[in-house]
Amino acid sequence: MRVAVLIVAAGRGRRFGDEVPKQYLPIAGICSLRRCLQTFLSLESIAMVQSIIHTDDQERFDDSLAGLDDPRILPPVLGGTTRSKSVICGLRALAAYAPDCVLVHDAARPFVTPKIIKDVQNELLNAEAAFAALPVVDALWQTKDGAAINPVARDGVWRAQTPQGFHFDKLLAAHLSYGGDAADDVEIARAMGMEVRLVIGTSENFKITTPQDLARATELAARIDRDVLHRALPLHSTS
Repeated sequence: MRVAVLIVAAGRGRRFGDEVPKQYLPIAGICSLRRCLQTFLSLESIAMVQSIIHTDDQERFDDSLAGLDDPRILPPVLGGTTRSKSVICGLRALAAYAPDCVLVHDAARPFVTPKIIKDVQNELLNAEAAFAALPVVDALWQTKDGAAINPVARDGVWRAQTPQGFHFDKLLAAHLSYGGDAADDVEIARAMGMEVRLVIGTSENFKITTPQDLARATELAARIDRDVLHRALPLHSTS
């Protein structure tokens, strides 16, 4: 399969509360956008990576990818006023390259792993769509004005992550037919009757939404980077 990746990086991150969008904030020296992009580029199965950015972020995007020289990185496209409109912009730009499949990933999820990416890709061999997710294990409650009202059954409830993978032509057609906004691309795929499979994600593949998430990401990144450096160091004999 010829696999393309769409990195959704056009959001403003208003819930985060910083004037710099969260996908460009440094995490142990490397921003989230670059971290996830480097992970996708580490896989030979990825044919191209297309980023979708905000109209105000061209300079930030260029700075975040400085020195990252890979011919699979396509020029970014400008997003729309909603997430769904931004994805449509990216899909239309990719259409000229005729990929077989597309993986849509949030730029604010810096710790996606090669295994998750491969698992989503493998599901696309037999299914129309697939996405990473984790089962909900905590008790769920419906609340009103800060008070617990009713318990909510958690059986069969999963927390969606990205990447979310699709056969390219089917996702483009689904978006064009749907015509509205949605929380993610799986919602649009299901509304259009597509079969969507689950693969197991990881707790580390979380989305940076709050300053607390950024602090967690910084601690995790520092540990990951130390482990990578340790593995790269030559072993010394103690004899």
